[in-house]
Amino acid sequence: TFVAVSNANLDIARGRFVTIVGPSGCGKSSLLLAIAGLVQPALGSVLVNGKPVSGPGRDRAVVFQHFALMPWRTVLHNVRFGLELQRWSGEELTVRAQRFVELVGLKGFEHYHPHQLSGGMRQRVGIARALAVDPEILLLDEPFGSLDAQTRDEMGTELLTIWEQNKKTAVFVTHGIDEAIFLADQIVVMAKNPGRITEIIVVDLPRPRTIETMDSKLFIEYRRHIRECLMREARAESAERAAIAPQG
Repeated sequence: TFVAVSNANLDIARGRFVTIVGPSGCGKSSLLLAIAGLVQPALGSVLVNGKPVSGPGRDRAVVFQHFALMPWRTVLHNVRFGLELQRWSGEELTVRAQRFVELVGLKGFEHYHPHQLSGGMRQRVGIARALAVDPEILLLDEPFGSLDAQTRDEMGTELLTIWEQNKKTAVFVTHGIDEAIFLADQIVVMAKNPGRITEIIVVDLPRPRTIETMDSKLFIEYRRHIRECLMREARAESAERAAIAPQG
């Protein structure tokens, strides 16, 4: 039996921005999908406000890496979709969807279709759609992973600007160490075989953050510490594989 995540104990306070970082295959996305209620843990439980998660719910919204937009719908109608499922209608529906289109900087693009947008703009639509339904928790599964480096940096800054306006509890999965530090109040470092949490780091960088934040001594120290943690786990895994490899 394959174990994606083992002995993962994590408490997230309301309004915190938490990032999860680690190598491929360490269970980052599995942990996030369990919080979303899209996968069920074989053992243990996930609680939101003290209540067990048994499936997807209106208190949680997910933003995926590959946009997951409906190509036949315009920007505005993609953002409307979750609200329609919640039975919003009429002028209230349109006004609310328009508000979140503008919040993510897409005013003027309401009637564009996804194929007419850049990758960064499409991801903004996904974030607007998730925020429009007013979830308590925003779950982001490597949302900028398919973007180029410059756009990824820009989107990180814009995401923080949006988050500062509503302070939703956010859980953000990433491979990027710098991205994890830049966004987070708290960083969850994971390792694999089996997937597990190895360290939880509180990030004491002032907000609001800018690109210049990455040049600070404290940011560089966080980066060094996380790299050392990941390298230590990688060395331990390599040594374990070598120890059990058949001898020729």
